[in-house]
Amino acid sequence: MALTGRAAAAAVIGALVVLALRTVAALLVVDALILAAIAVDLALAAPVRVLRLTRAGDTRIRLGATGDITLTIANPGRRALRGVVRDAWQPSVGARPGRADVSIPAGGQASTTTTLMPQRRGDFGPGRVTVRSLGPLRLAGRQGSHQAPWSVRVLPPFASRKHLPEKLAMLRQLDGQHRSLLPGQGSEFDSLREYVVGDDVRSIDWRSSARRVDVMVRTWRPERDRRILIVLDTGRTAAGRVAGVPRLDTSMDAALLLTALASRAGDRVDLIAVDRRVRTRVVGVNRSEILSVMTSAMAVLEAELIESDAGLMAAAVLGMARQRCLVVLLTDLNPAAIEEGLLPRIPVLAARHRLLIAAVADPRLEEMAAARGNATAVYDAAAGERARSERARISALLRRRGVQVVDAPPDRLPAALADAYLSLKAAGRL
Repeated sequence: MALTGRAAAAAVIGALVVLALRTVAALLVVDALILAAIAVDLALAAPVRVLRLTRAGDTRIRLGATGDITLTIANPGRRALRGVVRDAWQPSVGARPGRADVSIPAGGQASTTTTLMPQRRGDFGPGRVTVRSLGPLRLAGRQGSHQAPWSVRVLPPFASRKHLPEKLAMLRQLDGQHRSLLPGQGSEFDSLREYVVGDDVRSIDWRSSARRVDVMVRTWRPERDRRILIVLDTGRTAAGRVAGVPRLDTSMDAALLLTALASRAGDRVDLIAVDRRVRTRVVGVNRSEILSVMTSAMAVLEAELIESDAGLMAAAVLGMARQRCLVVLLTDLNPAAIEEGLLPRIPVLAARHRLLIAAVADPRLEEMAAARGNATAVYDAAAGERARSERARISALLRRRGVQVVDAPPDRLPAALADAYLSLKAAGRL
């Protein structure tokens, strides 16, 4: 049984009547009338246990976007149901509205729509659906809860998608749709053309030239069907926030742009997420589905407040990639973690693969280093300058070992990583 605000209002009115008359008879009559009205409402309210609930709607929602879930309630009983439905979700899902009035005829059904605006990534399911069936006087009613299973996966936002048209145009220029091929560029043979002054003599095809009057040179196209292995570091450094966004989320955004670009270029992209254990793997997915599969796999990843195991990371890369490929490690240029963990493994990895490390730079360091307003600002400037010099030193150490480094603020990292990939592709170094 559930009482409504009307029942409370009726009780208040009855109390005023009793206080005005100040007799026991008045008290008994008022109480009897209120109890009788409540009993009638309960008797005439439609039963709620027989209701059948189903759901339909979105199963995937990007973080920052909205999705709709429709709850359908079927009433197989012989009485019309008038009441309220509460569809409970976790607070971080941002479900609106929380309650809805419904009127369901006997043998009919009605639907309510809940709009979700999630605040974080991951898998979410609804709580119990509570239905309150009210009587004609709306003083009281029957109430029951039902399970209506559903699952919504909140995907990471793909904010860097805005850069994709520009990067695809650059890719088309490399790949031949809007390009002028240069001799010696790339490593896949494309065609022959006549020699012109300025061409590299090493590109001359002497055998073809011997059969013709003119000297012929080979032209090349950037590589296709190469493999790219993206490694996400999900350790403690990935949990740090830069410009209000966790490093892991910025790394995901950069990985998605690189995946979209590389799959259009005809390259194969795989993903592994590691800290003290392998959190997820995406391997062997065809190019038309890789972006969707990778986005879904990233949705449930969270940074763990533990130090990443660089040895496990290196072993996982070597175990997954038997042939030479481009390994893109999205991590932080933390001096201690790099020098003690990753740096000793670089020679083994670099001997087998081409390495590219992408890191999220904190723009706050630039602001701190430029501050000179007072004594506190000067100390901040010293700290910022030291942090910048440490990152520069680590980057130089990595580059001396043959590792390409991309260190950029959150808003520029995805585009910078895509540019680095295109540069490698254009130079035939994948």
